[in-house]
Amino acid sequence: MAVIRPFKAFRPHERSAHLVASVPYDVVNKEEAAELAKGNPLSFLRVTRSEIELKHDVNAYSSEVYQKAKSNFERLKEEAPLIQENEQKLYIYKLTMGSHSQTGIAATFSVEDYDNDVIKKHEKTRKVKEDDRTNHIITTEAQTGPVFLTYKGAAEVDRVVNEAVKKNSPVYDFTAADGIKHQVWIMPVEVANVVVDEIAKVKNLYIADGHHRAASASRAQKVKKELNQNHSGTEEYNYFLAVLFPADQLRIMPYNRVVHDLHGDDRDKFIEKIKSNFTIEETTSSKPSSKKIFGMYIDKKWYQLKPNGNVKPGTTVGENLDVSILQNYLLHPVLGIEDPRTDNRIDFIGGIRGTEELEKLVDSGKAAVAFSMYPVTLDDLINISDAGEIMPPKSTWFEPKLRDGLLVHTL
Repeated sequence: MAVIRPFKAFRPHERSAHLVASVPYDVVNKEEAAELAKGNPLSFLRVTRSEIELKHDVNAYSSEVYQKAKSNFERLKEEAPLIQENEQKLYIYKLTMGSHSQTGIAATFSVEDYDNDVIKKHEKTRKVKEDDRTNHIITTEAQTGPVFLTYKGAAEVDRVVNEAVKKNSPVYDFTAADGIKHQVWIMPVEVANVVVDEIAKVKNLYIADGHHRAASASRAQKVKKELNQNHSGTEEYNYFLAVLFPADQLRIMPYNRVVHDLHGDDRDKFIEKIKSNFTIEETTSSKPSSKKIFGMYIDKKWYQLKPNGNVKPGTTVGENLDVSILQNYLLHPVLGIEDPRTDNRIDFIGGIRGTEELEKLVDSGKAAVAFSMYPVTLDDLINISDAGEIMPPKSTWFEPKLRDGLLVHTL
């Protein structure tokens, strides 16, 4: 049984929403964040990546950074301005990218549900990233960006939400510089009541994206609880901000790989080694046509790789994913990539950047070989989560992405 709860969001005035809204903090580095925020004092990156306003050599995890985030948040409340709702609300958040659209419910969700695996995970988190967002939450007293959740089997929720979208005008309606359209509605009370009741019947929710945000909200809750002698369980810190989308509306793009060298081999020896586990043939296509097929780009040519009889079925759900097959039968034994989480010889390229980016990296000499992947499916993600397994690193790239700053949950 999943808990979904309305909240009193801080949100920008309609006239400034497009200026405040920013890409998620973790999809850009410091330099990219600074460039995106350049000339825009209202950009929410000044809260989520506040180091862009400090000296270039400042430690991104220093208390100075979190204090700057807090002061910038307070400044935006006045200058944007950010307005807090008088009453607790649920929101509808619709994303449109080209011909694809998805409509979700922005709300707060139970940290207890996260801790007890009612909200299921599929990804390991890194302590340094957890520490960062935990400190950010505690210092700013706010959750500044939503977790991306998904669910299956609540058709009545989909129906009433879609009806509300048709009948009501959005409070925000703008297209960002990347071409993605963002629309937000305040959910009518009668619709919100149906949503809360119907989601309560759903056995499990699933984290699609935002594992570090969720883990950090859980850690922050433990800190706040410890400091509160009158803890009751109803405090805002017991809930975290997320947008919940129906699974059948989501689109997962591939997470491609590039490797910087051939592990001491020349091209011919490298290809010969690959043949022990894969058939290989030249192709004009840069993208795999189905699961268990891989694209490989080297020396200005694309090849199609298919596992041969030496590639055995795995004993777990995760071992049968394409990313695992590539890792266990090629990247590790042939290229020496033992742990892709820590090996700096491998980089991961989100599918939104296309296979042209793979060609560019290899042709420029920045990488020696590139691999294009067939995207993981939502069923794969849910099956992994239900099995209590962890998906291999950099398996999924969700697009379009939510924006930070449109709806903020304060503690």
